[in-house]
Amino acid sequence: MSLNLCLNFILMSNANRYYLLPAAAYVRGMTAGQGPLYDLPLASLSVEQCDALFEIGKAHELKLHRFKRTMDLPRVQKVLGLLRGLQPQNLLDIGTGRGVFLWPLLDTFPDLSVQCVDILPHRVEGLEAVVNGGLARLSADLQDVTALPFGDKQFDVVTFLETLEHIPATERAIQEVCRVAQRGVIISVPSKPDENPEHIHLFDQGMIRGLFAQAGVMKVKFHFVLNHLVALGFIG
Repeated sequence: MSLNLCLNFILMSNANRYYLLPAAAYVRGMTAGQGPLYDLPLASLSVEQCDALFEIGKAHELKLHRFKRTMDLPRVQKVLGLLRGLQPQNLLDIGTGRGVFLWPLLDTFPDLSVQCVDILPHRVEGLEAVVNGGLARLSADLQDVTALPFGDKQFDVVTFLETLEHIPATERAIQEVCRVAQRGVIISVPSKPDENPEHIHLFDQGMIRGLFAQAGVMKVKFHFVLNHLVALGFIG
């Protein structure tokens, strides 16, 4: 195989395995660089330029594995499918973490404005690096879901994925996400017991429906995917 063919294979392999634009933004936000790789608008970067930034990130030992493609996860596919039906103009993502859902979300909806919140400072710092690296339609804040600083109905849709099972004050959390949503709230939780010591709740349909009802949301649709329960609560 020629050198050019080898290089093209490597570039396409990275493009198929990683979300290159968010990864490139993360590298730019985390490293002090100069030149076109850092100065050009993020959306104008070629695959080759994104890959060059990817290599810079690896040289700096950045944790780029968080940008691996995860759209094949059944729960991610289900939520993206629900969002295709809703077509939100903006979205609030609660407990974004390392971006298992965020990167495929941004990839699927290239014009969507996304506000992220997380309670862990290092997670928010990583998201802020992506913002500072040029992903302007993303924003991130250190916030507690039980006391959100946003106005009523500020976001078309709120996604609350793989987070509720960690939170002691579940009623308050659901009330808050329903308060700031204008059209819908999507929740995903484990549907079977697991060995994660941070999971302090195990929910079923009745429990989720009851939490939504306490927040004034009566129309809820449920979907079961591999070991997970996904619920869409319709606001209004």
